[in-house]
Amino acid sequence: MSAEHRERAGSFSSSSPDTPTFDDDDKLARLDRTREGDEEKLRAPPGELDTRNGEEDGLVPKEAEPQHETSPPSTSLASSLAWMAINTLATIGIVFTNKAIFTDPSLKLVQLTFAAFHFFITWLTLWIISGPRFAFFMPRRTSLGDIIPLSVAMSLNVILPNLSLAFSSVTFYQVARILLTPTVAAMNFVLYKATLPRDALISLVPACLGVGMVSYFDSQPNGNANIQTTSPLGVAFAFAGIFASSLYTVWIASYHRKLKMSSMQLLYNQAPVSAILLLYVIPFVDTFPVWTSVKAERWLMILMSGGFASLINISQFFIIAQTGPVSSTVVGHVKTCTIVALGWMISGRAIGDKAVLGVFVAVGGIIAYSIVMLREKLREASQAR
Repeated sequence: MSAEHRERAGSFSSSSPDTPTFDDDDKLARLDRTREGDEEKLRAPPGELDTRNGEEDGLVPKEAEPQHETSPPSTSLASSLAWMAINTLATIGIVFTNKAIFTDPSLKLVQLTFAAFHFFITWLTLWIISGPRFAFFMPRRTSLGDIIPLSVAMSLNVILPNLSLAFSSVTFYQVARILLTPTVAAMNFVLYKATLPRDALISLVPACLGVGMVSYFDSQPNGNANIQTTSPLGVAFAFAGIFASSLYTVWIASYHRKLKMSSMQLLYNQAPVSAILLLYVIPFVDTFPVWTSVKAERWLMILMSGGFASLINISQFFIIAQTGPVSSTVVGHVKTCTIVALGWMISGRAIGDKAVLGVFVAVGGIIAYSIVMLREKLREASQAR
């Protein structure tokens, strides 16, 4: 049970742009396509059975018979690049849109309501794209008892990072998310005794040091009101969110295996349950504004945030189906570097600020880690042949 298979399988509706490596999802997507081909053969008239080739045969072991079905999207280089671009732009858009929403003091403390809205939008999007008209995936149901623990973890995976974004600079928020990788690796070692290559562990050291440097310098008091800084509360929410997201990542990997569901199918079950659970807590936690006093542009931003969440869900499906781990890793790093760069530009900090060194050290470390893991994957693949 390798640790890299379970990195960053976050909720698609959160502000976090973390991108999974999609190994497990890619396998499940292949299972989906194989199952659909088999069932279409059974439904086809006898004269048509021989017209289909067995191009999907041999993709999965005999003991891993497909459990569910989906319709494969058409694959082309232009289509893959387009969906990766949409995913990247939507992810960047949702981070900065949510940050703008949370800068409004009247909306900063309605986090649970905001999360419930996102869960509803997520479920609605998945319900539409799973319908007969699109048939991107085949919905499957599971028991409430099975999904409630994962739904609670999903809620924390969204709410805590959003609270971090509300009380932090965008740069710190994004750089801190780099700690997801070493935290997931540590959890996998503790829970499953899964280990990483030595070079990968070494590359995580500068990643962690870089995050520590940014945490220190970005949270220092600054006399210039035009420079965005991170409050101690933002740092606390960031690290709590990293722990919650890492736990969710590890859990969702086990749920993939336990329920034999893809991420879309799990999310389709989780989202409404998470939204309903939050409804019981919202009255006791959220501080509501006078809704009529909320400016029209804030309402527009909230709708935009929901729209970006929908685009992330849809594009994620195509990225999982059409690209491999290298492409998805590159997309993840492009999003990280872009958000950090744009966050730095709007923060008002000078290019010579001490925190910039921590940014380069952290991002460089996580890119080095990705290179090591991709090389390890290629080496294992060549040995398996």
